[in-house]
Amino acid sequence: MLAEAISHTGLVRPGNEDYYILDLEMGLIAVADGMGGHQAGEVASHLALNTLRERLLDRPADDPLAGLMAATAVANETVFRSSLSNQEQEGMGTTLTAIRVVGNKGFLVHIGDSRAYLYREGRLQHLTDDHSYVGELVRCGSLTLDEARHHPRRNVLTRALGTEKSVEVDNLELELKPGDRLLLCTDGLYEVISDAEIQTIIACNPELKRATQELLELALKRGGPDNITVVLALYE
Repeated sequence: MLAEAISHTGLVRPGNEDYYILDLEMGLIAVADGMGGHQAGEVASHLALNTLRERLLDRPADDPLAGLMAATAVANETVFRSSLSNQEQEGMGTTLTAIRVVGNKGFLVHIGDSRAYLYREGRLQHLTDDHSYVGELVRCGSLTLDEARHHPRRNVLTRALGTEKSVEVDNLELELKPGDRLLLCTDGLYEVISDAEIQTIIACNPELKRATQELLELALKRGGPDNITVVLALYE
């Protein structure tokens, strides 16, 4: 697997609460978008992903999905305990979207409104659901995807890591084919760039680094109202 990643504060926010991990030796790619005042969002996203990676290092890859789920549960507990022990971090949380590639399989865990996509043979498809107020409205047919991108309550999460002692985490196992691309991103990307535009940029840029840069550049051109993180991996 090859991969490239890029993260930017954007043009409005004072700091970057996004975080990503790209560990090709482990086959792990992950993004997190933290929330909370006094820089607690930055603490939450870093703490969650670093805990996830550390737990996976200690666990054999014989059952990758179970290992990923267990590591995510520990990450949730770690963020939750930290929020209780520090007043400035009270109520903090984070999204978490991670994929571990083992052999020809991809194992995904997800909570929050960051996203994972699969680009295969010219088509981009969602692998995750947004755990957000507008995400629920889209799934029940009350909003279109385009309407959701501009809804005033689009940043209201219904699920996040670290906000409760235990949380429900989505998971998925998928079979990969050579040439597949896996895209992980935070809402700072997809809220200003449509899926069709993302698909076109990936299709027109076979070089991973150039594709990630073009995605970031377009998001900034659209105003960069939020932190922007893009991880793009190629399964060979």
